[in-house]
Amino acid sequence: MFVIAHPDDESMFFSPTINYFTSTACNLHILCFSTGNADGMGSIRDQELHRACAVLKVPLQQLKILDHPNLQDGFGQLWSHDLLTEIIEEEVTNHYIHTIITFDNYGVWGHCNHRDVHRGVLKFLQTNSGRNVKAWELVSLNIFRKYCGPVDIWLSILSAKRHPSKVIIINKQPWKSFKAMAQHLSQWVWFRKLFVLFSSYTYVNTLDRINPESNELL
Repeated sequence: MFVIAHPDDESMFFSPTINYFTSTACNLHILCFSTGNADGMGSIRDQELHRACAVLKVPLQQLKILDHPNLQDGFGQLWSHDLLTEIIEEEVTNHYIHTIITFDNYGVWGHCNHRDVHRGVLKFLQTNSGRNVKAWELVSLNIFRKYCGPVDIWLSILSAKRHPSKVIIINKQPWKSFKAMAQHLSQWVWFRKLFVLFSSYTYVNTLDRINPESNELL
C-alpha cells in the first residue's frame, strides 16, 4: 500500500516503484490522505487521481482518497499523527496489507503534509509491533540529485553500494510517468512539466526500510 498526502504524489514521486509493482502483478493499493483542496479544486483533483491510476494500472477499487476535515491540504495544515495511525491501521486490517511505502521524514521537499504522513506510518509501526507489516520510505535527495534526471540512476546505484540497506528501483517506463502526471490537468503547468522531465523521481526511486525501533515515538 502506497500512503501519500495529495493527488499527484503518486505520479511525481512514486511512479518508478508503482510501475515496478504493477509489472509484477502485485496486489497494489493507494491511500491518499487528502483531495488536494488547498486551492478549492479538491473534486477535480480527486477525478484526476483516478485517471492517473488508470494510466499506472492501479485498480481503481483499490484507490482510497480521503476528504477528512482534519486532514486538509496546505502548508499550514498540521495533521494528527494519531488520526493518521488510526486510518492506516484500518486500511491495513481491511486489505491484509503486509508492505507500506511512503515518504521519509523530510518528504522530498519538506512539505508538512508529507512529513506528517511519514510520522503517521512510523507511529503505526511502533504501536503495532506485533503485526508482520514492513514499511519503506522514499529517500529524499539533495538539490543536485533531485534535478539531474536519468543521470541519478547511476548515482543511486553508486550510493546503494555504500548503503546496502537501500533498494534501487529503476523506471523502465518513464513515458508512463509523464502520461500519468498529465492526467492531473489542474496541476500540469509549465514548472511541473519541467519538474517531471528533470526530476530524478521520474526515473528512479531509492527506498530505505523504516526501522521503528531507531526512532522516538512522535
